[in-house]
Amino acid sequence: MDYKVDYINPEIKLSCYGGKLFKTEAAFDDHLLVWLISGETRIIGADENLVFGKGSTFMIPRHLLATIINVPKDGLPHKAVAMHLSINRLREFYRDREMTPRPAPGKIRSFREHPLLRSCMASLIPYFEMQGTFPGDIASLKINEAISILRNIDPGIDHVLANFEEPHKIDLAAFMERNFMFNMPLEKFSYLTGRSLTTFKRDFHKAFGTTPQRWLTHKRLERAHYLFTENQRRPVEVCYETGFENLSHFSFAFKKQYGYAPTQLLARLDNTSKSH
Repeated sequence: MDYKVDYINPEIKLSCYGGKLFKTEAAFDDHLLVWLISGETRIIGADENLVFGKGSTFMIPRHLLATIINVPKDGLPHKAVAMHLSINRLREFYRDREMTPRPAPGKIRSFREHPLLRSCMASLIPYFEMQGTFPGDIASLKINEAISILRNIDPGIDHVLANFEEPHKIDLAAFMERNFMFNMPLEKFSYLTGRSLTTFKRDFHKAFGTTPQRWLTHKRLERAHYLFTENQRRPVEVCYETGFENLSHFSFAFKKQYGYAPTQLLARLDNTSKSH
């Protein structure tokens, strides 16, 4: 796997990937501002699927559950600059600004082509070539510049960036039904539902009558079966989009639950469609 990450400092990084694809699960503690230099990024959320191409700039809000698939395209690697907008950084930025944030939907924000934003992100590239420690004050200036530009081009961004609330206790069953396909540790699920891990497991058993691990596996395989039957998707795509880490484990679990492998199901569906 040809994957490389360079850091200007802990809050700014450049990633470059030249393999077939790179998958990760998102539920970041920081807002993540991304400028895609080349390649393609697919983001699979509970309510929407998005595709970003070369030159796109978008922000993934903190705590948003999503599956992120990065792929090279047009003979070029997947290359991106990512800037972490941390809560500490944002508290400092908004400290002397009068702001009363109202609840805003936790969704990915895509920013139209804008010369100031493009210039800000592109200006980071030369710093990755520097040797030695990058001056922290310059990194701070760059991050504050990016925040200021976002506020200029997106009037509603303050309600996202200036909201410092932590997750509160919510309906566990409804949350899990919407987000079961994301391969997160139970500790993350419990935090996002406003519970300790012990309370999460107890409330989960009350809601579903089984353990989180068994329920998640069953739900993910049900979703996979649906994607095969309705859309005849490729096994590798379904594997990654339903929370499994590798194809062999996915195929084994699928066959154990349904009695046939994904490839057998697809072959049967293909034969059925041809006979009609």
